[in-house]
Formats: sequence, C-alpha cells, structure tokens
Amino acid sequence: MKKLVFLVFGIILTVSVVQSGAQPPATKSGIKKSTSTRPAVTDPAAVKPSAATDSALAKPPVIKPESPQSGESNVELAAIRQAAEDFATAYNKGDASAVAAHWTEDGEYISETGVIFSGRKAIEDEYKNFFAANPGQRIGIVIDGLRLLSDSAAIEDGHLTLDRGHVSSPMYTRYTAVHVKVDGRWLMSTVRDTHMDVPLSSRNMADLEWLIGTWIAEEQGSSTESVCTWVANKSFVQRTYTSTHHDQSTSSGIQLIGFNPQGGHIQSWNFSSDGGFAVGIWSPVENGWAAEIRGTRADGQTATAVNLLNRLDDNAYAWKSIQRIMGSESLPDTDEVIYKRQAK
Repeated sequence: MKKLVFLVFGIILTVSVVQSGAQPPATKSGIKKSTSTRPAVTDPAAVKPSAATDSALAKPPVIKPESPQSGESNVELAAIRQAAEDFATAYNKGDASAVAAHWTEDGEYISETGVIFSGRKAIEDEYKNFFAANPGQRIGIVIDGLRLLSDSAAIEDGHLTLDRGHVSSPMYTRYTAVHVKVDGRWLMSTVRDTHMDVPLSSRNMADLEWLIGTWIAEEQGSSTESVCTWVANKSFVQRTYTSTHHDQSTSSGIQLIGFNPQGGHIQSWNFSSDGGFAVGIWSPVENGWAAEIRGTRADGQTATAVNLLNRLDDNAYAWKSIQRIMGSESLPDTDEVIYKRQAK
C-alpha cells in the first residue's frame, strides 16, 4: 500500500471528503485478543472543484486495493471487498456470531501469538470472549493486496488497527487471509495475524518535517497551493491552502496537524472557508499514511473518506481519496493527484 503523505494534510482531505464523500470501509481478518486499532486520516487537497471545500472524518475504515481489472475478476474481487465491509460492521457491533460467519465451517484463525482456533465455533467463542473483555473497540483495515488465485480462491494481504477507546495507543497487526468460494459466497478459510512494528517516528511530529514548505497540484483545470509551516514551538504543523477551480472560483482553508498523546496517534483538525470542518485520525502505512476523516459540510451534511498519501520523494507526493460518502450517498474514488514542492 502506498504511503500516504498527503494524509498529513487533513485540511485538503477535509475539503474533498466533505464534498465527495467516501465509500463504506471494508474490513476483514482475524483480530488478536490484546490488539486493537483503527486507521488514521488523510486529507484530500482540492484537485477537483469538489475536492476543496469541506472536511470529514470516517469511522474505522477499510481501504480497498487498487481497482480490479475488468471482467470476471472485477465481480469476484468486489464481492470479497463487500464481505470485508460486512466483517468490519459485525466486528464494530461486537457481534461474534456474525464475525465468525465469514469463515468456512472448518476455517482457521491463527493469532499473532501463534494460537490456532480451528472451526467456526471455536472462532466465534474466541471473538465472544474478546468482545466481552474489550467492549466498545473498533477495527480499521487497510487492504494492501487482493488477487484471485483461481475461480474459487483468492488471497488478501493487509494490516489492521484496533482502537481501544483511548485507553492506550492503537495496536497494529498485519494479516493474510485466504478466501474460498463456497456455494457462491466468498468465505475465509485461513487468517493469520503477525506483529507489525510501528516506528516511533510515525507518532512523532518530526516525521512531518519534510512537509514544511509550499506545494502545488494541478489537475483537470484546477490548481491547489498548499503551504505548511511549524507553529507552537513545532508542536503542530499548520497547513493553509487555496484552490482555484476550472471556473475560476476559489476555496480555502486551514488545517492543524499534531500528535494526540491520549489516543497515541497523529490527528488533524480542518476548517474550510465556507464553514465546513472535520477531524482526521492518521494511521501509518508502507511509504505513507492512511487518514480517516469525518466532517460536516457547510450545509450540514456529514462526509467521510479515507485519504491515502504516498511520498514519492522529498519533492513530490501522490494523494488519493477513497471510500467517500456524503450524507448517505457513496461517491467514486478520486484520481491520484501529484503535489510538487516549489523552490524557495
């Protein structure tokens, strides 16, 4: 999964999220008894007219893999992603039976510590005990890779976060899930969790040092200028942006990005010129960040999205917003937008 550098810009994400919305998160994979986290937030800079007006923060999301190829695989992969969304919903409701129903009858779950739970009943009991001991926890999943092995088998790699209600820092786990098609339905036959080391730098504001400066993105007749500076003794990064759309109208906003010591994660607060606002929770992913945004538009509608930020090098990064939802309407993923650093 690409690193989400633009994620750092909750402001931008705020804008695009509020305007465009995000698709419902899809999650799946085994959960450890002692682990719990949720993905962070990203920010969409205005790359389209709709991408620069509001902000939003989503529920623990599940980031989908890149759009599947056309044809049969498109339908099958979409079905697996839908099952992931259903898994996340069941998990966040604490419904052990619904969670276990995503495994085959003889399915297997291998925890991060190597404990094996064989059979749907054993898996259900494990989740039931986990939910009883850890009420209110929410899961977020980032799908790093999903591919078909045959007409009836597929493999998924990703990582998940468990949000333990601010009791302590989020926990991160990598997972691999093998899916099989049984009676027309995709189920998990095997899920294995492995420990994921999260660099301390991902929770340190020093990790955002490279963002300081002025960035420009141009896409489909629209342009956005983003300026990042340190404020409050380098405790926060302040990001201001101005977007000029294809019809020459403009929108602007401001974003603050800082470390939340209570939640143990990077967090952003976004405010747009039309009165919209949003909050973002960031989660580190390979080469970047995934930001989960939830906000309110100026017209009162809620908006959510997951923004992905991929750092290409010290002078460029790619941004994309997925799982966008505005009100009750799902919106399509945005195209990838490239931001380039401007010379001083």
